[in-house]
Amino acid sequence: MCDDHVMRVGIIGGSGPAGSALAARLASVGVEAIIGSRSKYRAMESRDRYLETNPELKPLLGYGDNAEAAACDLVVIATPWDSAATTAREFAALLSGKILVSMANALVKVGPEFQPLVPPRGSVAAHVQAAMPECRVVAAFHHLPAKELGHIGEPIDSDVLICGDDPDAVAIVSELVSKIPGCRPLDAGELSNATAIEAFTAVLLQLNVRYRTRVAPKLTGIRPSDAPA
Repeated sequence: MCDDHVMRVGIIGGSGPAGSALAARLASVGVEAIIGSRSKYRAMESRDRYLETNPELKPLLGYGDNAEAAACDLVVIATPWDSAATTAREFAALLSGKILVSMANALVKVGPEFQPLVPPRGSVAAHVQAAMPECRVVAAFHHLPAKELGHIGEPIDSDVLICGDDPDAVAIVSELVSKIPGCRPLDAGELSNATAIEAFTAVLLQLNVRYRTRVAPKLTGIRPSDAPA
């Protein structure tokens, strides 16, 4: 169960590369994170892969089934995009009233090109919010390369675009992002902007293929002293 004093972050569908990397990275900066999966064994395998090279994460990096992840204070849904809303609905009672972070991108590869898809409601995040009106859905973490995210101890030079309709929820997620070395949280407005944020991932992936690298967005013109209006 969740600690009353320390925020625990649960990752539903967290046994994949992005979800497990995010959990491990959060654990590395002092945030208790739970890797969730439909199979508790798969979640354990994902955690153990990180503990092999980073045994110091053990006190803060946990595992369980998706219900255990959903029982945490703040929850990230890291399933494939087309099952994000339906998976969230499975745990509606556990998620009610909580911040639910959507990080999925609706993409398809057509030949050599990545192309964005348009999910119901215009974005994965908006679709999740429509399915989970009792949650405070925030869109974040779309553009962080999973491999680099999992390189514990190495900073990630990236901005993280965050949007949502609940300012307090956006502020809490921004604070979480700011704990990750090299990451700068940027308030990108209301949840409707998730459409553009998710679709832009196709551009980043195409750049990765073309230039044989892993790119991450970094915006200029925003000073450290600037605060969202």
